[in-house]
Amino acid sequence: MSHDNLGRRRLMTTTLGTVAAVGLGAGGGLLGAGPAGAAERPAGPHRGRGDDFPDVPGMLGDRRANELWYMFDETTLYHVGPELEQAFTDIETALGDGWERAIFDAWMAMAATSDYPHNFIEYVTPIKGPLAVLSKAQLGVFDTYYRPGGRGIVNAFADFAQGVLYDPRRERPVHTMNGNPPPGYHIWFIFMRSMMLLDISRHRWERMAPVNAMAWALQTIAKPTQTEVKEPLPRQVVVREAVKWLPRSVRQLDRDFLSYPLPEGMS
Repeated sequence: MSHDNLGRRRLMTTTLGTVAAVGLGAGGGLLGAGPAGAAERPAGPHRGRGDDFPDVPGMLGDRRANELWYMFDETTLYHVGPELEQAFTDIETALGDGWERAIFDAWMAMAATSDYPHNFIEYVTPIKGPLAVLSKAQLGVFDTYYRPGGRGIVNAFADFAQGVLYDPRRERPVHTMNGNPPPGYHIWFIFMRSMMLLDISRHRWERMAPVNAMAWALQTIAKPTQTEVKEPLPRQVVVREAVKWLPRSVRQLDRDFLSYPLPEGMS
């Protein structure tokens, strides 16, 4: 994904960006299988359901992950449907021009106070309807390519963060978050947090938030660009960050994302 800095509609940038759709809790998926599973890179070209994607000459990296991030941009940026377009308009109406910066600034200020999360719930309640539309659109893309509860989506985020997905269908062909350091992971977490607090697919976003955080850390280390594909990080580095981030609670992530632009202790 070629996300612009806090750009309109680049919310999943963001996730991670971009940046969630799967249940990764105990008993299923990555965390249920053990943290090291997060970083496994199967030898086959695809993960998930079916190997029926069209051939793209020059594409590098996991085929399914490339398709995921390509279609995520198609759905949320390049060919936005009327319902989602209206949702973006409604968010802008409620929060004003520069609404990505507005919600970022509001969360950063409110999350550091003793009134949190109640103050932030009050702030985002006027956009509950548009957020429900956004959540449905984002989850729909993820569910198209990865089985909820599986570990494939975690691998797709790890690939995204490392800059190893090269897709010639895009002018900026590497699917990764824009900027080094990229602000998109923060923006995506804040929108995830808004959805959780408003009980919009809460359990699914709770399980995806640590995956977004892992991607934030991996991109901090890898420092990819949107024009040149990177070699993957050493497997032990990816495993280390998966073990560190994936078990974290949402409350822990609230504290983690108060560190901006990089995770605490990283440079």
